[in-house]
Formats: sequence, structure tokens, C-alpha cells
Amino acid sequence: MTTGSRALVWAVGELKAQSVDGAARDARILLAHALGVDRGRLTLILPDAVNAARLAAFRGLIRRRAMREPVSQIIGYRDFFGLRFIVTSDVLDPRPETETLVAAALELPFQDVLDLGTGSGAILLTLLAQRGDATGMGSDVSPPALAVAARNAQAIGVADRLQLRVSDWYGDVGGAFDLIVSNPPYIAEHEMGGLYPELAHEPRVALTDGADGLSAYRVICAGARDHLTSMGWLMVEIGPTQGADVAGLMQRAGLESVEIRTDLDGRDRVVLGRNPAKPPQTG
Repeated sequence: MTTGSRALVWAVGELKAQSVDGAARDARILLAHALGVDRGRLTLILPDAVNAARLAAFRGLIRRRAMREPVSQIIGYRDFFGLRFIVTSDVLDPRPETETLVAAALELPFQDVLDLGTGSGAILLTLLAQRGDATGMGSDVSPPALAVAARNAQAIGVADRLQLRVSDWYGDVGGAFDLIVSNPPYIAEHEMGGLYPELAHEPRVALTDGADGLSAYRVICAGARDHLTSMGWLMVEIGPTQGADVAGLMQRAGLESVEIRTDLDGRDRVVLGRNPAKPPQTG
């Protein structure tokens, strides 16, 4: 008889043998998923026997994790800012550090928000869920990613306040917005080889620009004032070494009140800047 406890011990050993970080945490998440129970109840049922079908399913999940497939893709979702987002290999896995951008955006007044490179929709849909009177547009170059965002919008209940558009940054985006947000590909090409193996399961185009990691910011900052309302804000997530470079791009684009925000680990994570007030029309 294999109990939940024995299955868990085996799974942790398998994951540690493959140098998986957080082996014990991941094994517990996957066991709860295989058993169809809430993670909070798992400890209570660990002494119980696991039936053969569920045990086989659990072992299959552990084999996938040992091959460095992300947990979110295995179980099909990620919890982010108190909401649950569907995750597939077509989108980036929403990461905790991105919550820094969401929290900063919620400090600002906005009615209409544009999310460039929306992916799963984690940023945009969270903002709409938190602001019941706001509307938003999410653009992405990937139709499969937008399909995931659409599913998430329906599940979260904000689809009626959302437009999704296939667009290469501002290419097919019209209108002006109170807030533009983006978590663009910011990993430089030369850094890709040193990343966690799990990232091989995520869309490369959402990770790197294939150059110095700043290409997307150049486009986003250069076009921001043409797509922002008077006193509207641009806010982007960055890699921890890019703060000064991206702040400089915003300033050269004519944005004011440019500021760098840090994440919970004290690393530069968000840069924001405001569109100057438009002078009153005369005549």
C-alpha cells in the first residue's frame, strides 16, 4: 500500500535528483492536484492510501516536473494578485515580482488602460478586476497568447470591459489611454544561456528581444506620448539592472516625473513616467 506520505517522499527524491529548486513545495502542489484536493487539506490525508490511478497520475506529473516543465503549465494555472490565471506554453508564467507593477498602477487614477504584450492578461485583467469602472485593451503579437487572455477574461468576469488586439506594440492600436502598462521581453540574448531550464518551456519571444534587452523599451517609450492622454502614465516592468537605461529612455521621450520602483527583494523592478499636461487650445 502506498500512502500519500510515501508518494511524497518518493517525489521529493526524484525532483532533488534533478536539482529542481523547491522540490518539496512542488511535490506537495502536484500531489494535491493529482488527488483533487485543496493544498491546505493535503497534510490531513497524507496517511491515507492512494489509489492506483491517482498514484500513476501523480508519478506522471513528477516526471514532467523532473524534466523542468513549470508547475503552472503542469497544473494549468497560476495564482496572481489573488486571482487564478490559466497558463499554457503560449504565455509567460505570471511571476510574483510583476505584482509590484500592478500595485504601483493601482495607486494611480485611470479609466482606460492599454497593456502592450499582454500574454495571459495577468496585469491588465487584474487592473480591471480591481477597478470596476475601468476599460482596457490588451495587444500581443501572438494570437495563441490572446486566446489564453480571452479565456482568463471570461473566467475572471471582465471580458465585457476588454478589447484584445493582434498588434506589434502600437502597430494596430488606436486611441489614447490614461495608463499604458507592459512587461516586455527584457532578457538580453547573451543572458539566455544562464537562465533556469524551466524558461525553455515559455515562449522565447516573450523573454528576449534577441539583442540587448532594451529594444521593446525603445519602441514603447518612443510611442508613449502619442498614445497617452494628458497627464497619463506609462509603467513598465524591467530587469533589475535596467532601471537607469529605461528611465533615460522615458526622459528622452519627453515623459516627466520618471521614477524607479523596487520589488520586495529591493531590486529595481518598475519604471514609470507621466505624459506632460497638454497646453490649453487657443483661438
